[in-house]
Amino acid sequence: MILGLGTDIVEISRVRSMIERHGNAFLERCFTDAERAYADKHRDGTTRYAGRWAAKEAVVKVLGTGFVKGITFHDVEVLPEPSGRPVVTLSGEAKDIADNMGITQILVTISHADEYATATAIAT
Repeated sequence: MILGLGTDIVEISRVRSMIERHGNAFLERCFTDAERAYADKHRDGTTRYAGRWAAKEAVVKVLGTGFVKGITFHDVEVLPEPSGRPVVTLSGEAKDIADNMGITQILVTISHADEYATATAIAT
């Protein structure tokens, strides 16, 4: 049974601008060490950051919270399996809310185009 659905789209230039203006402070606040390592090993890491941003936003929409009620960006981690499929790992308040909702899995898909990154998340 589907328990939640969320989607998000972000302009890659917006994420690029945040990185240029705030540098590591922005990256460290919004992405885990593992997410940063993943994005930074790619030629255009900004596109990877934008995809993860959209995925995190889609996930908190599944939870019905946004990044409030004690949920931080680090509570939602999105990393690829060896096959490239993105996998969501929740911790902290995000995990507590998901557990209370009876969510056992959140599936996510991420897509990039020249100007946008988008993600959709489905909770079961």
